[in-house]
Amino acid sequence: MMGGRGSGKTRAGAEWVRALALGRPPAAAAPLSPIALVGETSADVREVMVEGVSGLMRIHPRGERPQWLPSRRRLEWPNGAVAQAFSADDPEQLRGPQFAAAWCDEIAKWSRAEQAFDMLQFALRLGEAPRQVVTTTPRAVPMVRRLLADPRVAVTRMTTAENALNLAPRFLDTVVARYRGTRLGRQELLGELIEDRPGTLFPRDVIERGRVAAAPPLPRVVVAVDPPASAHRASDACGIVAAGRAEDGRLYVLADRTARGLRPAQWAARALALYRQLEADALVAEANQGGEMVRAVLAEADPAVPVRLVHARRGKWLRAEPVAQLYEQGKVAHVGAFPELEDEMADFAHDGLSDGRSPDRLDALVWALATLTEPATRPRVRRM
Repeated sequence: MMGGRGSGKTRAGAEWVRALALGRPPAAAAPLSPIALVGETSADVREVMVEGVSGLMRIHPRGERPQWLPSRRRLEWPNGAVAQAFSADDPEQLRGPQFAAAWCDEIAKWSRAEQAFDMLQFALRLGEAPRQVVTTTPRAVPMVRRLLADPRVAVTRMTTAENALNLAPRFLDTVVARYRGTRLGRQELLGELIEDRPGTLFPRDVIERGRVAAAPPLPRVVVAVDPPASAHRASDACGIVAAGRAEDGRLYVLADRTARGLRPAQWAARALALYRQLEADALVAEANQGGEMVRAVLAEADPAVPVRLVHARRGKWLRAEPVAQLYEQGKVAHVGAFPELEDEMADFAHDGLSDGRSPDRLDALVWALATLTEPATRPRVRRM
């Protein structure tokens, strides 16, 4: 069970153990015992899984409540079911005992996750169908990747917003509003596993480092368009990204209006609407797909808008490299969060995107930032 902060993971794990211990369907047709409770440390097991606000001692009615024996690290139910507490910091504790079920909490932050989890598997050998549940906020660590890659693992995802009725309104107003769409927010609030593709040109930590809430005055703003070759549902998206340049030369990504399945008139209208909204100076469009047709489509929608056509003469990787260097040098900032654009950036490696799609959002971003970094006047050759 992968979930965001406050999504109810601990309560779900505790209810699952309660159902096993009391023999209540759908978890179990008869009481299952003994049960292993494994947390990062002994203190985590006691303070979160056992005695916490959503822990096992809190969720039982008085007549069913188990007794906690701290000296023995043991819970005992009135019906005879038993659970034992273990620290993942000491995997050797799991040698010897055997269990019918286990609950592992926050496995993504266990310092010795692989060793502790492996020792637990050897101990799950009682009953007809030993089982276990893992509740965790996702992090891109080997243990989480290993579980997600295992076809025998059923994955459930939970978001913070789904448990909003049980959370303080101020938490939702401040924390959620601040981190919505960012890498940290998607991991800690949406329960998404966010990671970089090996060899990416745009590591997520570099993007995060430059994120800002607002941009300074921008003397120059451009909207870049990477038009698709066709307009059916399965065609490439039309990349539409806006960026601006401040007086000090720093660049700011302002908007991503990329969309899929648009006809030429539709993507032209979408790009021009963003142009007007931001009071941009120019609209830059890649002309490799359609050439002058691109200019004609935009001119038909609004002939007063200055359109500059650009032609891709090098591969996508070579075009993106100078822009990636700007990010590394701290010269580019994202105003707010653009999850889909940033996912595409983090997935872009030497062979393109991992799923073979065209990086349309990234292409538009590259054209916008490349245009903003060009010198004000181009060099000319004069004959003597």
